Amino acid sequence: MIDRLRRLLTPVIVLAALVGVYFLVRQGGVSAAREFARPEVLPLLAGAVLTNVAGLVLAVRAWRVLIPGDHAMRGLYAAKVYFLGQLSKYLPGRVWGVLTHVAHGRAVGIPAAQMTSAYVLSLALTILTGAGVALLAAPVALPGQWPWLLAPALLFVLCLVRPALATGPVAALARLLRRPVQPPGDPAVRRAVLLAVASWLASGLHLWFLVLALGAPVWAGLGASVGAFALATVVSSLALIIPDGWGVRELTITAALATVLSPGAAATAALASRLVCVVAELGSSAVVLAWARRAAVPASRTAATPVPPVPSSDVPPDAPTAAPSAAPSGPHAREEKNRVHP
Repeated sequence: MIDRLRRLLTPVIVLAALVGVYFLVRQGGVSAAREFARPEVLPLLAGAVLTNVAGLVLAVRAWRVLIPGDHAMRGLYAAKVYFLGQLSKYLPGRVWGVLTHVAHGRAVGIPAAQMTSAYVLSLALTILTGAGVALLAAPVALPGQWPWLLAPALLFVLCLVRPALATGPVAALARLLRRPVQPPGDPAVRRAVLLAVASWLASGLHLWFLVLALGAPVWAGLGASVGAFALATVVSSLALIIPDGWGVRELTITAALATVLSPGAAATAALASRLVCVVAELGSSAVVLAWARRAAVPASRTAATPVPPVPSSDVPPDAPTAAPSAAPSGPHAREEKNRVHP
């Protein structure tokens, strides 16, 4: 019953959100989209893609530090596993990402419980830090009411001092669901939190470049863009039945950017943000997977190369080797065989 309801609701919600974005784009969105065709905007578009890629690289690092130990889940292989999990988010539900991480973790000797714990903790810390970064949009959206932001900022500092404040609720909820997680040590959690925040900030800059191309104020657009992207991504990630939050993220970004852009331009920026994110994610995934495949070919060839036999240690290395003698043949073969040498 639940699966049938999910299959019915998913296309309805996605379609309703996209229809809403469409009507917003009609209100000045077409003219705003023409702004991206200007040659002077190309550096801003390139900056948007590069900052989004930088955010992905930092996200890989934030996830990797949650898998402590001496194993092969590092470097290129870790990036490969992470991006394969990223590609699975275009499918409904979260189970595909977990299965991908567990399968590749087992291949290098990491228990399934440890990979599952890292996935769950990474998701929780990503949502927590994303909600914190989303507050950067508050000063523009709620002018004069920023002092209340000190409370979440203080909570963030406390989580850095005592990481158990962040991992404890996650572990408790996992125990209730009979899916216990194993949080790593406090230093690893602190690094993961800081790297996740850096990833949000870098990723959010791509939206800032886009709104600058549409004529938004520089500094007001910075906080609004970074905060809007973090807020929209967190909200869309909680919509589990919708693949990658299609439609939900666009509506959230449009609403958050309404303080610095017109509704049509804000909707255009939201759609452009989706395009930039897809290009950055698919392009990075393709590069990493191709690089990993190319790196695996020489290793497999080396493993297949036969090893030359080692000479036996019973024979001294300096012992003279007898010259091969040819057996007598021809009509004098019998005579040579019967001859006795003195």
